[in-house]
Amino acid sequence: MDLFEYQGKQFFAQYGMPVSPGQVAFTVDEAVAAAEELGTPVMVKAQVHTGGRGKAGGVKFAADIDAVREHATNILGLDINGHLVKRVWIE
Repeated sequence: MDLFEYQGKQFFAQYGMPVSPGQVAFTVDEAVAAAEELGTPVMVKAQVHTGGRGKAGGVKFAADIDAVREHATNILGLDINGHLVKRVWIE
C-alpha cells in the first residue's frame, strides 16, 4: 500500500487513533485557507511518495499566514527525488 502522509492520517483517524489535525491543499490559496482555519503556527509538508522531504526543502515551519503562503509557493511544484509536489499537508 502506497499512501501519502495525509491519507495515512485520515485512515488512522477513522479507527480512532489520535492524529494531529490537518488539511490537504493543492494550491497556495487552499494552503492559506487551511492554515487560517487551523490557526498558526503550522507545518507545511510536501506530499510525495519518496523519502528525504525535509532535506529537500519540502517540510517547513510557518509561524504566520505570510510564511504559509511563502512556503506553499516554494514547495508546490518542487521536484523531490524525481517526484513533483502536487499537494501539501498543513498541520
